[in-house]
Amino acid sequence: MRPSGRQINQMRAVTLEPGVSKYAEGSCLARFGDTHVLCTATVEEKVPPFLRNTGRGWITAEYGMLPRSTTERTEREAAKGKQSGRTQEIQRLIGRSLRAVTDLGALGERQVRVDCDVLQADGGTRTAAITGAFVALSVAMAGVMKAHKLSTNPLSGSVAAISCGITENGPVLDLDYAEDVKARADANFVMTGDGKLVEVQGTAEAAPFSRDELNKLLDLAAHGIAELVQLQNRALGRSA
Repeated sequence: MRPSGRQINQMRAVTLEPGVSKYAEGSCLARFGDTHVLCTATVEEKVPPFLRNTGRGWITAEYGMLPRSTTERTEREAAKGKQSGRTQEIQRLIGRSLRAVTDLGALGERQVRVDCDVLQADGGTRTAAITGAFVALSVAMAGVMKAHKLSTNPLSGSVAAISCGITENGPVLDLDYAEDVKARADANFVMTGDGKLVEVQGTAEAAPFSRDELNKLLDLAAHGIAELVQLQNRALGRSA
């Protein structure tokens, strides 16, 4: 039995609530069980210097954990004067994931900055951030189109992410902290709505894992992503 009592292929209760920020062009509060991440999307009518006069846009992301998002207070990285390697790695992952389903040429010379702030952490913050960030980005793009600044939606599909791991119960879906801290192996899967892989991050913690175990993790991830895509569509008022 998993610590939470869930089945091996059962995710935590997930909710995706759009429109939670009054000022952001797009926003979503993603809740994966006790992991809560606020995602906002800001549209800027400019691009980084390396994209000027190219006709192409850009999507970038920032990620951070609030001081009391964990059991003990952690210092703000701004107070330390630098970001941790973990923070930089996660925000680059979020940006890559969103760009994978965006036609940057159709976006035009504008930049979307996505901020993912962890309000409460109980495992899987990066996967919750990616899943919620797509909803926030979708809302922002709908607003740009409604303002007649774009004739077509630059989003070519959807993207979501989920964690899996190998615990004493074998391969399981959507690790919370109690499982993640003891897992023999853990992995994060980023996939598009039509089941294509964007990124796979897998690490053996206690002992190497087999190809067969990896395939089982991938099957669990595909099952979880399908559920998340349905929740994204529901949050965005889409039927499919």
